[in-house]
Amino acid sequence: MSFTLAKTERLAAILSRCPVLPVLTFSSPQAAVEAAKALRDGGLMVLEITMRTPQALDALRAVVDEVEGVTVGAGTLLEPEQVQAAIAAGADFLVSPGTSSRVLAAGSEAPIPYLPGVSTVSEAMQLAERGATFAKFFPAGPAGGPAFLKALIAPLPDLHFVPTGGVDASNAQSYLSLSNVACVGGSWVAPQEAVEAGDWSRITSLAREASALKAR
Repeated sequence: MSFTLAKTERLAAILSRCPVLPVLTFSSPQAAVEAAKALRDGGLMVLEITMRTPQALDALRAVVDEVEGVTVGAGTLLEPEQVQAAIAAGADFLVSPGTSSRVLAAGSEAPIPYLPGVSTVSEAMQLAERGATFAKFFPAGPAGGPAFLKALIAPLPDLHFVPTGGVDASNAQSYLSLSNVACVGGSWVAPQEAVEAGDWSRITSLAREASALKAR
């Protein structure tokens, strides 16, 4: 159970495409398609669709099939069966909020890149021992924020993070200024009320602002 160089390089290429990774939850495939187009038009080309609703797989599949130019990840993966279902639906990469042994095994053995989640130094060390160079840091705000990640630069210089949870427009740059942050994840670029109202122009505007942020 390890992270191969080829998949690590693919994940690095994906995460380098934009400073903000939208973390999205949808109740219908059509809303997912329209939101994905709006985000793409604002410059955010990589998306994470969470597996939190019964329609999540259909939403992911619809975005993969209908929205050209975007890279689509499947997030909030809690069971190995979800990993396999996400791959079958066409996901380009996988994301889990933590590192349970079963999901870690399924994700690291999957044919597509996997971004596992951590919230402690011990979890980060365990991933580094397996050859991981990227991890989701969740929940970023409650788990220590930018100060926590800054403290990990010296002891774990080869591990880079995608902080998610409590990240928004007001603090995203404080994470992105750190040398061990690849990009940040957040839902503020596609607020639920904007999705429900079909306010795609607002989402495009928020995406445009987010895509102008700079990672170090």
